[in-house]
Amino acid sequence: MTNPSALRLHLQTAFLQVSFVLILSAVISFSANMIRSNGIPVIGDWSTEGRMTAVDGSPLVIQIIEAKEAFNKKQTMFLDARDKELFDQGRIKGAKNLPWHSVDDHFIDIVDGMSNDTLIITYCDGENCDLSHELALFLKEMGFSNVKVLVNGWAVWQEMNLPVERDSFED
Repeated sequence: MTNPSALRLHLQTAFLQVSFVLILSAVISFSANMIRSNGIPVIGDWSTEGRMTAVDGSPLVIQIIEAKEAFNKKQTMFLDARDKELFDQGRIKGAKNLPWHSVDDHFIDIVDGMSNDTLIITYCDGENCDLSHELALFLKEMGFSNVKVLVNGWAVWQEMNLPVERDSFED
C-alpha cells in the first residue's frame, strides 16, 4: 500500500506542473498573438454592428435614419439579400432582390448600368442575419465602393412605418 503523504506529495507536484504548463502556454500564446501583424483581438466589439465591417476593417453599417434620408432623396439602391419567396412577401419599396444564395445567377442583371459609386444598401431580416453582410462584401469585391448594410433591415424599416411593397398573389 502506498504512503498517503507520498501520494499527496505526488498529486501536489503534478498539480503544480500542470498549472505551470498552462500558464506558460497562455503567456506564449498571448505573446505570439501580440507580435503578429494580423493577431486576433483579445478585446473587441463583438456586437452585430461591430462585426459588420469590410475586409479593410472599415464599418459597413448604416443607421435607419441615414437609410431613410437616402431613400427619400432617391440617392440609393436597396438590395434585398433574402430568398425570392421572402422578397415577394414584402420588401423596402423599390428594392431589388439579389439573394445571397444565388448571387451568381442574378448579379449581372441587377447591377447592369449601376455606377460603381452608387450608394448600395443591403439588408435582410433578423439581428443575426449575415446574408446582407456577405452580399455587401461581395459587392465591394466586385468594385462597388459605396456599400452599406442596414442591420435587421426589413424589420427596422417596417417598425419605422417606411414605404414597403408586396407582391399580391391571387388564389
